[in-house]
Amino acid sequence: MATEKAVIPVDLDLRKLRYFVAVAQELHFGRAAERLHIAQPVLSRQIRSLEDDLGAEVFDRGRRGTLLTPAGEQLLEDALPLLASAQALTRRVRSAAQDTQSLTIGFMPGITVTPAMVAFTAHHPDVNMRLLRTTWDDQVEVLLDGRADVSIVRLPIDRNGLQMRPLFREPRVVMVPAEHHLADRTSVSIKELADEHLLQDPNAVPEWRDVAQELQGGRRRPEAPVIHQVEEKLEMVAAGAGVCVLPLSTANFYTRPDVIPLHVEDIGPNQVALAWVAARRSRLVHDFAQAAAETLARPYSENPQPSLG
Repeated sequence: MATEKAVIPVDLDLRKLRYFVAVAQELHFGRAAERLHIAQPVLSRQIRSLEDDLGAEVFDRGRRGTLLTPAGEQLLEDALPLLASAQALTRRVRSAAQDTQSLTIGFMPGITVTPAMVAFTAHHPDVNMRLLRTTWDDQVEVLLDGRADVSIVRLPIDRNGLQMRPLFREPRVVMVPAEHHLADRTSVSIKELADEHLLQDPNAVPEWRDVAQELQGGRRRPEAPVIHQVEEKLEMVAAGAGVCVLPLSTANFYTRPDVIPLHVEDIGPNQVALAWVAARRSRLVHDFAQAAAETLARPYSENPQPSLG
């Protein structure tokens, strides 16, 4: 009767995992080595050592270049949250070693955090509070890697591993240049925007995606530049490069005379929530969540009043 081979536990080296992630993201040993500031032969040896530790090849080094094997794809999926958790652990331990307790709050542009901070400080006057401005790209990442303890996020996000507390919903508006043919309107329908070029991921505005002329009939959508900041989007809109859809509070916060916000009659609202890592058992996080729910939550208004700058 055959016996199963004993499985020997592997102590993963986080440094090797970081090296692996760099190669997996670049799919090129030379570029990954430059990114990591190490010599390419050293990187290659570390990856080979990792494969020996795991008992599996993670890269296919063939004529087509460097590709992930099925084992490598699985490792990348698991390595990213593991490395983020390790970073978060380090940050929290260092924070706990300080004489003064601290709480870092992430927030998206256009959201005012002050009322929640004031309410929290009334019960925790000795806690050092810090703010961290986030973007659509990193509002979850800052929680997973420990840069923020709690964050006010705009949905949708990947909720995996997070605890959520809904705060409010708010209308979204379309931003158009001041000289746009629709600029003198108080509101527009999504069909009236079908011919416009959207300066963001179409999946972020599914109502527009369903009617957009540039996505119909096999047309090739003009490539949109990578934009991370609201200010960049509004510069592009003002220059006539396209339009963008923003939450009402963000549009009102970034008013400027050459860009006009218009209410969109048939588009869904943006949902705002508080998020933190579900595994956290911090009393400070719990108390801030309560303060935010008491001070920031508000009813949804069906009749937004965009600022006209």
